[in-house]
Amino acid sequence: MQIVLASQSPRRRELLDRAGFLFEVIPSDKDEIITKTIPSEVVCELSYQKAMDVYERLAKKRPSDKFDKAKNQSGMDTFDRSLKIGKEDYLVIGADTVVAFEGEILGKPKFESEAYDMLKKLSGKSHEVYTGVTFVYNEDGLKSHTFFECTNVTFYPMTDKEINDYIKTGDPMDKAGAYGIQGPCGIYIEKIDGDYNNVVGLPIARVYQELKKLGLYEESGK
Repeated sequence: MQIVLASQSPRRRELLDRAGFLFEVIPSDKDEIITKTIPSEVVCELSYQKAMDVYERLAKKRPSDKFDKAKNQSGMDTFDRSLKIGKEDYLVIGADTVVAFEGEILGKPKFESEAYDMLKKLSGKSHEVYTGVTFVYNEDGLKSHTFFECTNVTFYPMTDKEINDYIKTGDPMDKAGAYGIQGPCGIYIEKIDGDYNNVVGLPIARVYQELKKLGLYEESGK
């Protein structure tokens, strides 16, 4: 079974790479439709929409036309992680991440002023990062499996100059909550409680465990 990541996020690609998965990237271009308000439900809803959109697009093509042979994007040595069933089919992974502060969902800032407002809220306080993940695959019929992970993150206080200097790097503008824990903003993170990779954009350990729980994963040579 081929793995397809329904996301153009370089951070999610890197996490799958480092874990040794072979996969293709086919981003979803579906307009997001949010009907939920609770952060955990929002990310689950959006991850499902993304995964189903890409799966349905691929289902319209012949198996030989789906995509080139799966590969590790970085070219590094891998553990050759493979999936058991439907070797001519594919498993699509959709994911969505949001930052929640006092019940308010902070998405990706559209303007620098919006990034400033978000970082000002997070400065010196704790918030939650939610990532929803959905698998869509065929095993005697179309199936989907959705879950979410939550990590608590605490910022050190940031001065106005520190916030503006960080914004000038451009790093906040494509990230939920206007920051990336793995980038320049890392010096302002006091502590986290939970999965670090979840804050980056994909709880890769949980992804692996969920694949095993579903009986989809098998070690190479078994």
